[in-house]
Amino acid sequence: MRIRSVLLAVAFAVAASATAQAEDKGKAKADVSQAELKAKTDYCKTCHGLSGQGFRGSYPMPRLAGQQPEYIENQLHAFIDRNRTNPVMFNVAHVLSPPLQKALTEYFKDLNPKPLGGAPKENVAEGKKIYEEGIPKSEVPPCASCHGPDAKGRDAFPRLAGQLHDYIFRQLTTWDKERGQDKAKPDNSAIMGPIAHNLTEAQIKAVAAYLSYLE
Repeated sequence: MRIRSVLLAVAFAVAASATAQAEDKGKAKADVSQAELKAKTDYCKTCHGLSGQGFRGSYPMPRLAGQQPEYIENQLHAFIDRNRTNPVMFNVAHVLSPPLQKALTEYFKDLNPKPLGGAPKENVAEGKKIYEEGIPKSEVPPCASCHGPDAKGRDAFPRLAGQLHDYIFRQLTTWDKERGQDKAKPDNSAIMGPIAHNLTEAQIKAVAAYLSYLE
């Protein structure tokens, strides 16, 4: 029953998010110059990699290449609203105009570099099983039910294919410390909270390994 409730919440969130996205498109039609867009994408690449493929520095920076535009916009708003904590990204996001946000999301969506990989390959088979079938006894639904069979996401649900395995691990093991910080204004991150809690670290590593090799 719990899994069914999660999936119903997902369906509702997708519908609400699609409506909001349609409304936002009418508000941000102003053009962004190529020079302005290049300056900002060059800045983004200093952390997220030259092709948006992610980067491993003092801690893993996520892949943005191929990411769902609506998801990126939602995360930028979460940083601005302090619903997602990250002091670096707050400073980056709050100076972006709506047209520039939209231009950046479309730019990164069209990039398609090879994944960085690097995860232990012996974990991939278990991760694939969890991604496709879930873990019913732990009330973990199939990841594919939201993120798609190819893990490329849809609408407000992010692409996971090719994401850095250590970034996924870091996110899922510290979910409530970074996301959903404004309890009065819950966002899509609330759906993942109980799922992340019900996964063991070994299971998270397996799923992360599987996803990190997908193109």
